[in-house]
Amino acid sequence: MPEPAVIHSTFVVERSYPQPPERVFAAFAQPARKRRWYAEGDHEIQEFEMEFRVGGSERFRYRFKEGHPIAGSEITNESSYQDIVPDKRIVITARMSLNEKPISITLVTLEFLPSGAGSDLILTNQGTFVDWPEGAAMIEQGWRKLLDRLGKELAG
Repeated sequence: MPEPAVIHSTFVVERSYPQPPERVFAAFAQPARKRRWYAEGDHEIQEFEMEFRVGGSERFRYRFKEGHPIAGSEITNESSYQDIVPDKRIVITARMSLNEKPISITLVTLEFLPSGAGSDLILTNQGTFVDWPEGAAMIEQGWRKLLDRLGKELAG
């Protein structure tokens, strides 16, 4: 039987941070801060634009550097902010493309909850992965790494 062209997946990633929800939320809301922990890495950023408001959008485009298994390939992430409750919740719809071909469409919900002197972050990713069988696992791994980087950003 052939492998399905479309795979649906939902996963949840939880993290606890010693900072209050307002500070964790701000790392998602402030473009310069978010670019540092979310966009910068082992690739060349071609574009990073962010308009943090309900109905606003975010566009992040980058190219993999030499030495990467898909060096020279371009990834584009285009997101729309669907719901924002300051210091409590962000809901985003997003589309990821590889060399202009859509490979995932997702609904991402971020919840910021007080926990003692710090906060808990719950990320729920509901995705459709097109012609990308390993997409769900790779996106989950990517979010886990990004939330680890967020922890370092918050500590700095």
